[in-house]
Amino acid sequence: MTHTLPPLNALRAFEAAARLQSVSQAAAELSVTHGAVSRQIRLLEDDLGLALFVKEGRGVKLTDAGLRLRDAAGEAFERLREVCAELRQQTADAPFVLGCPGSLLARWFIPRLDRLNRDLPELRLQLSASEGELDPRRPGLDATLWYAEPPWPADMQVFELATECIGPVLSPHHPRAEAMRRAPAAALLEESLLHTASRPQAWPAWARANGIEPGRLQMGQGFEHLYYLLEAALAGLGVAIAPQQLVADDLRQGRLLAPWGFVEARARLALWVPARRLDRRAERLADWLRHELAES
Repeated sequence: MTHTLPPLNALRAFEAAARLQSVSQAAAELSVTHGAVSRQIRLLEDDLGLALFVKEGRGVKLTDAGLRLRDAAGEAFERLREVCAELRQQTADAPFVLGCPGSLLARWFIPRLDRLNRDLPELRLQLSASEGELDPRRPGLDATLWYAEPPWPADMQVFELATECIGPVLSPHHPRAEAMRRAPAAALLEESLLHTASRPQAWPAWARANGIEPGRLQMGQGFEHLYYLLEAALAGLGVAIAPQQLVADDLRQGRLLAPWGFVEARARLALWVPARRLDRRAERLADWLRHELAES
């Protein structure tokens, strides 16, 4: 005696047709064609080796076997619907935990957090800051917002939000700020540049984009994380390299200068969601982030 279930698509088509007493209505409910439902029912009858429906006038009627299977399948699918509804409600009631680098959190996200909470109150956002290498697969995270370079892994749903653009920034209180406002990019070859261990590729990428040999750059004070690097630039300690999104507010308010503009880098700011835990709230958050980034 075998305990193997018939194909689940066939059971689903049969359950809908039996419950609605109509193949056409079952097709409409399942968003498929009448023929597709009929084929699935025939597949199920072939698997069981008996008829589930017989023709009656212009419609169909359940056989005794069909009635038995209708009751069993109906109970099973109804229980599945109830449990799925409970799980969706459980997800909706739980906070949405977002991992984010501390520098991105402090310099871009927190100034917009009140607006996000007003626009997406159902999100119940909970933030988890991290510096260094983020792990978007870490247990307890629903999503991770960070800069990374494609290609994207197959086990993650990645919502690309914006291209990373990087450029040198300095404080207007820097001793040579006025001179550097008017100087070409090559003037930075004479500067001792602030840099960060978490983004070692940033200065070389900017130099190449501006026709400068990266090896000619002079690296000065280093910092472990981007947040500290930008604080040093704000304090007038030197010229730093930064993503445009993270310094946009400082530029608008005159706290930093970007005399040489920004160049496009390979990284993308993206929202990463484990494919096995894809939450509809992640799509709403991604849409909100895209809009905010476009307005920044």
